[in-house]
Amino acid sequence: MAVMRAARLHIPSRELRIEEVERPVPGPGQVLVKVEAAGVCLSDVHLISGAIGSADNPRRRGDSVTLGHEVAGTVAEAGPGVTGWMAGDRVVLQAGEERDGETWTRGVDYDGGWAEYALARVDTLVALPDSISFEQGAIIPDAVSTPWAAITVTAGVRPAQAVGVWGIGGLGAHGVQLLRAVGACPIIAVDPSPAARERALAFGADLALDSADPELGRKIAAATGGAGPEVALDFAGVTAVREQALSVLAPGGKLVLVGLSGRPFTVTDSTAFSFRKLQVLGHYGSGGIAVPELIRLTEGGRLDFSRSISGVLPLERAAEAVERVHHKTGDPIRLVLKP
Repeated sequence: MAVMRAARLHIPSRELRIEEVERPVPGPGQVLVKVEAAGVCLSDVHLISGAIGSADNPRRRGDSVTLGHEVAGTVAEAGPGVTGWMAGDRVVLQAGEERDGETWTRGVDYDGGWAEYALARVDTLVALPDSISFEQGAIIPDAVSTPWAAITVTAGVRPAQAVGVWGIGGLGAHGVQLLRAVGACPIIAVDPSPAARERALAFGADLALDSADPELGRKIAAATGGAGPEVALDFAGVTAVREQALSVLAPGGKLVLVGLSGRPFTVTDSTAFSFRKLQVLGHYGSGGIAVPELIRLTEGGRLDFSRSISGVLPLERAAEAVERVHHKTGDPIRLVLKP
């Protein structure tokens, strides 16, 4: 029996352990991928802590799971009947797959990529060009594709629209860069961290404001000709953020909830909400076309995610990476594990 190392979350104890487990064998329609890079997401931190995800998830087998939904690597072995992929092909894995009309998330509902090898259904593989590093490729699913889909699909942002971005962490920083790519103007970033605000400006924001600034509303109004942003993107998943974003939206504006919190969502002034005809839209993940689009844009020089890789750590230091993301040590955009 072939074995491999994997970072496994034991759900009852919430412990993350590096273990030797049986190396999976690809079945029909599956490919075994040798993992070269796997991103560490704040959602992984929340999953470990129990802030999100059900302890009795009926989709998951057993009481433990290999984490990691941002994965890039090379094809190691194709299962029976699989064509079009050869050993050594560079690939990115979609962060999940559709099963019976529902989205199953890699590293949550089934084993992910914080391991030496990962199983993937063949329709979740996307070719990764030689010009894009494994580290950059790994973070495109979720860290980049989620804000991309939130911007282009859920919010339907158009060129010259004013957009506010709350929370300039891993998703928000990419959100700013992607809004710049689609022509949003102005792009207003909001975050309590000075380092995050500096990052927002470096990534293309026109204005970066402190969420605690008592003049926030006035400054946003001034930047948008008195109207307010037509779209607000919440990447923080914080109640106060959502209330603040709603308070400055333009009439008819949209608040898109991207950050996950598990907390109730409330509208403090429902009369004002209705009178101003505001909208609140939920968003999760991205469709199958987002990752290929982003890889094509990156390969073509329209996007560059090299600044997003804040550090690369060996798999054995997965717990350290989780702590650094949780406590924002060094203000990382994305840390990457390399088995």
